[in-house]
Amino acid sequence: MRWIALIILFSSSAALAQTKLYVFDCGSLSLEDISMFNLTAEETEVRELFVPCYLIEHEKGRLLWDGGLPKPYADAGQISLEGGSATYENWIVDQLAAMGITPGDISHAAYSHLHYDHAGAANYFLESKVLMQKAEWEAAFGGESGAFVETEWFDKLKTADVEILEGDHDVFGDGSVKLIYTPGHTPGHQSLYVDLEATGPLILSGDLFHFRANRTLRRPPNFNADAEQTLESMDKIEQLIKETGATLWIEHDKALADSLNKAPAYYD
Repeated sequence: MRWIALIILFSSSAALAQTKLYVFDCGSLSLEDISMFNLTAEETEVRELFVPCYLIEHEKGRLLWDGGLPKPYADAGQISLEGGSATYENWIVDQLAAMGITPGDISHAAYSHLHYDHAGAANYFLESKVLMQKAEWEAAFGGESGAFVETEWFDKLKTADVEILEGDHDVFGDGSVKLIYTPGHTPGHQSLYVDLEATGPLILSGDLFHFRANRTLRRPPNFNADAEQTLESMDKIEQLIKETGATLWIEHDKALADSLNKAPAYYD
């Protein structure tokens, strides 16, 4: 009986140690015109972008990756935007609460960049250690961040525990969850590498790519901060995919998102 108890204890510990990835629906964007993405109507039929949030559970903590659209969008349900609309049905904090998780339970938070559809919940996760690229922080609060950055959605980060990064970063120190510095879309844009035992390695793109066509045509959007830097970051991610065999998840890809299991289901 003693040996059985020890085996059960060991098995339970191993299960807890397994890294898990949860995918949340944090809204969608419907577009009338895609020309600002440097694509023509003939080059892609896609007009709707998925807006995700992700939670990575690791034995050393929890990481929130990207925060979706802001809370007023969820409160409204649907909002008209110039050239389209935004829809958001269930606020991320409420989705986490349904799983018994509060913002205070999130040890780390990182955003691919500070555009409103990726950092919309940033002000609600101020107890987390925020992992931010120096270039993104300086651009956002220095007024040089460009379009789609509204500081009201993340200005409380000034009072948070922010770890300023300059390049790639191993979040938990074991190589399983890494921030990959991919500037160009914004000055301090980053992507996320997650190595899962059963699923295998994944790369969450942030906005390095918006559409599959941006990847296949190797074409940055017109509103990117630095087109040449974006191309270099694209090359970096393609090389990482080649080296690791990782699967790329383009975060805004609605067709991909429709095929994924959403929280409370998870990938491990």
